[in-house]
Amino acid sequence: MDIMQNPHRHTGLTVDILRDIPAPSTDAAPVQALLARCPDAAETDMLQAPRMAQDLKIAQLSVKDERGRMGLGSFKALGAAYVIAHSAIVKGEAQSAKTYVTASAGNHGLSVAAGAKAFGAASVIFLSQSVPEAFAERLIAQGATVERAGETYEQSMSAAQAAAEANGWTLLSDSSWPGYSDLSHRLMEGYTVFMAEAERQISAPTHIFLQAGVGGLAGAAAAMARKLWGDVPVIVVVEPQHAPALHGCIQAGDFVAAKGPGSAMGRLDCLEASLIALKGLAKDADVFALISEEEGQAGADYAAAHQMESTASGAAGLAALLASPAHRAALKLDANSHVLVILSEGPE
Repeated sequence: MDIMQNPHRHTGLTVDILRDIPAPSTDAAPVQALLARCPDAAETDMLQAPRMAQDLKIAQLSVKDERGRMGLGSFKALGAAYVIAHSAIVKGEAQSAKTYVTASAGNHGLSVAAGAKAFGAASVIFLSQSVPEAFAERLIAQGATVERAGETYEQSMSAAQAAAEANGWTLLSDSSWPGYSDLSHRLMEGYTVFMAEAERQISAPTHIFLQAGVGGLAGAAAAMARKLWGDVPVIVVVEPQHAPALHGCIQAGDFVAAKGPGSAMGRLDCLEASLIALKGLAKDADVFALISEEEGQAGADYAAAHQMESTASGAAGLAALLASPAHRAALKLDANSHVLVILSEGPE
């Protein structure tokens, strides 16, 4: 694992591309109020892992278990489905004539498809060629139309944008870029819930390890953590070495697209950061860490050995903690540390 201290902590990035981009929301109350009306929106568990903590020579390891969120198998259920519910219930917009379109590596698409199905809308999900067919089948089971386009997530997103413009569909991305941030900002607002739940479930952690693809989960969680616990937690953002989207921007001090050969951590295999997430994490994160493919798989294997089955993507935060011994001093990890990680998805 390689780590980089964030030189922009507190100040953030003051670059033109971020000037008109909103910071991540830290208002969980409206999300919780809306989710309270959904019978499937129960709070997810906070697991305690004393055996892992002993292995890792820390005092406490708390694991926020998002694998069962709303029956969709990942934290992504809090995102797109929340946006669609807000449109239907809060804004009172008819959904029957709407078609939501997006690109996805799997879980975001499931949230779009499930939300659309619940409120009578249609959904079209673009997948790159690298996304397993099993995800396509799960999307179809939720009523989505699946299209294949491109070799990367970014290429499939370009196809989704083109389809939205050509057909008058609503683009519902979990990323953000110049000219597109309103819906993605609301989507990230949905992700505030799991940290609001965490505040009720545990005392303030000293460390939080957050996996990132485009950065939606990490950006929302870090912003909420700073609101709830101030500067107490050391926040570590974890990405694959083969897809250092956020890491590259922080290192360059500006938005740059990463270059990489592709990662087996499929839900984290993103080369362009969400600008909302980048704006927040540049200010809120302390450390940016890159893990190898082998370290990512070791994290998933370690989770499975402790009856917490996930994927290399879903257990990437845990993988970074597992790979941290050489960096304990730099990360301020010691025998008194209380670490929070998020198990963001179930096994494939």
